[in-house]
Amino acid sequence: MADGSIGRSLPRREDERFLRGRGRFVEDVDAPGQLHGYVLRSPHGHAAVEAIDAAAARAIPGVRGVFTAADLDGDGIGPLPCIAQVATVAPMIVPMRFALARDRVRHVGDPLAFVVADTRETARDAAERIEIAYRPLAAVTDAADALEAGAPLLWDETPGNLAYTFERGERGAVAAAFAKAAHVVEIALVNNRLVVAPIEPRAAIGTYDAASGGFDLLLTGQGVHSLRQQLADAVLHIPRERIRVHCPDVGGGFGVKNFLYPEWVLVLWAARRLGRPVKWVAERGEEFVSSAQGRDNRTHSRLALDGDGRFLALEVTTVANLGAYLSTNGPGSSTNSPASAMGGVYEIPAVSMRVRGAFTNTVPIDAYRGAGKPEANYLTERLVDLAARRLGLDPLELRRRNVVRDFPYRSGLGVTIDCGRFGANLDDLAQAIGRDGFAARRRDSAARGRLRGLGIACFLETSRGTPTERAAIRFAADGMVDLVPGTQSNGQGHETSYPQIASDLLGLPTDSFRLVQADTDVLASGNGHGGARSMHMGGTALYLAGQAVIAKGRAVAAHLLQAEAGSVTFTGGRFTVAGTERGIDLLALAQAATDPASLPDGVSPGLDAEAVNPCDVFTFPSGAHAAEVEIDPDTGQVTLERYLAIDDYGRLINPMVTVGQVQGGLAQGIGQAMLEHTVYDPDSGQLLSGSLMDYALPRAADLPPLEVRLEQVPTQVNPLGVKGAGQAGCIGAPQTIVHAILDALAPLGIEHIDMPATPERLWRTIAAALAAQPRRPTLGKSLGTAYPLRIPTPVSANRRRSDSALSGC
Repeated sequence: MADGSIGRSLPRREDERFLRGRGRFVEDVDAPGQLHGYVLRSPHGHAAVEAIDAAAARAIPGVRGVFTAADLDGDGIGPLPCIAQVATVAPMIVPMRFALARDRVRHVGDPLAFVVADTRETARDAAERIEIAYRPLAAVTDAADALEAGAPLLWDETPGNLAYTFERGERGAVAAAFAKAAHVVEIALVNNRLVVAPIEPRAAIGTYDAASGGFDLLLTGQGVHSLRQQLADAVLHIPRERIRVHCPDVGGGFGVKNFLYPEWVLVLWAARRLGRPVKWVAERGEEFVSSAQGRDNRTHSRLALDGDGRFLALEVTTVANLGAYLSTNGPGSSTNSPASAMGGVYEIPAVSMRVRGAFTNTVPIDAYRGAGKPEANYLTERLVDLAARRLGLDPLELRRRNVVRDFPYRSGLGVTIDCGRFGANLDDLAQAIGRDGFAARRRDSAARGRLRGLGIACFLETSRGTPTERAAIRFAADGMVDLVPGTQSNGQGHETSYPQIASDLLGLPTDSFRLVQADTDVLASGNGHGGARSMHMGGTALYLAGQAVIAKGRAVAAHLLQAEAGSVTFTGGRFTVAGTERGIDLLALAQAATDPASLPDGVSPGLDAEAVNPCDVFTFPSGAHAAEVEIDPDTGQVTLERYLAIDDYGRLINPMVTVGQVQGGLAQGIGQAMLEHTVYDPDSGQLLSGSLMDYALPRAADLPPLEVRLEQVPTQVNPLGVKGAGQAGCIGAPQTIVHAILDALAPLGIEHIDMPATPERLWRTIAAALAAQPRRPTLGKSLGTAYPLRIPTPVSANRRRSDSALSGC
């Protein structure tokens, strides 16, 4: 049991509000006199826009405006910036992306017109009356195809659709290691594109005050200060202080709500143009073609090993799909971010990576939970597992042989890992997964005509996100203490975790504190959420602010208690003169400090304090995971029987909240491995998986109890010893699931399958493997119980949404 608040599994304070329906989201807010906006989007993947006729739409009663790119141009509205800082071989090409498309649309969902009316329904009806003359153009949706000679060109300024080439590592050292290697294993992988589907769709209300010339943007967001900076500097060309950006409760984000979208520009600009607030709320189908999507790359990678199975070098070559535009941080997900985790938890002396970013006629790609770290870990772990299979080694033993055990360790790409328990995680996993009993479980499955597999994998996260963070502690007039971090919660439990930190710092009960967040008017700067950074970056900033409160409080208390500051101690929320009973409680001192007469010379009123954490150092959460699956070879249906994670997140602020974070990430990683796939028609660019009828998200029935065991190796790079847990689950799960599936399919000689491993894809893979064999195999020699494996028959198209060709191909 923890002595203080840190380390205790306190119930989440925010949950009572949410469970009772008292959450306050953008959809719950109505501004006085507000109008409603609707975005008319392209139905084509690629087309020239030859004419727009909005006369019929403007004639509908209640319509206040129908706007196109020409209207934005007339007011000097600038393009949406890409702010990713990536050191590319040649300067990165960033085509201009405006809030409304001009002469050409480049993906289904590209915004063309913004209709504003008295009601949402009127705006939608008017949008349907707009007539647009399109001239369809050839489309390309696959990144590798886009880089081929003769592929349809998206932008005149990007020859061959190439936005950038990124290189990292010593290619000479890698080549030398491969030249002397006893074994070389290589693999080609697809990391499937994902639709990010937080429970709350994007929404915003834009307001303009003509008297002050100020804008107000209330939105579903994750990083208000960055959005304000981009809007002011690049789009509206006004001083930053004239824009307030703030958020109420936000129903999930996973990265997708960090970015500047056309709709944020449109509601602000239209509010100024029409003199009334404008509200826009996305529909779920609209989100499929307008919100940034995740992952989507093709990678060829090689692993060199010596005669003892020690890793010598890793070579990675990737083609990253960027979509039709460069999103806010889009290029980082395939460059800087995976580079920080490439090679995972293993000692690999030489590593190189080369990435080419390609434009395609698809929704833009940007950071999605993990943002490059899932991709890096997936390819590393898939290579390790394949190497074990090819060399006839136990996958667990090969990992043990190569895992980093001595710290600090400098990776092949120059990242210094300060601490971890990589080997201990594997050792604990070996004890926990019940390998001795697995053979019996496999025989039982075989007796029922099923295939059973056990997969293991590791992961390494690099947590920090954007460097630097600010936090403030303010003593409010109502007696509460406001905690004001520059980070932001959109479901992570910060209303519980931050007060636990402050409680131990300031010696007050956790219910003394109130979280105030996501408002550019209440804190000068902040870098929001992303990169599992909140406790590492924001928690440290809060710690530093708490130290500043105590330092100032000691000076004020010494003055009031007529003592030397050096003799005043602070413990349990009370300042005391050493060796005496004279003292004053913190809250009483804060109240007294508001009176200038109670202060020593040169001290400003109040005990409020702010601090900046300038840290630019990563922390390194890690873990070892195992999954057990059973497959019906007749249908390809996979049942996930067990999932176990043994993870290290450093010192835990709230273990229960941490487990919840990890389990949510695991569900998303399992979804990518087994169910989720964004499918475009390769010829037209039409999105075929454009709704939840065709795009399969994991449901409770798809998941067993997700076992999470937490170990704690505190880091020394921040005073709290925390590492970060928000992204880890979806970094570790995909390869673990795929390895379990491939272990089940091993008797058929199947070594590879791409995600998502849907029933239809598995059925086709099994059928192809059987057809290629000279005689039908029995599974007795492998599984312990002989039975003939039947060539499966097609699964019913109505079996389940995750079985469909759309989500599985």
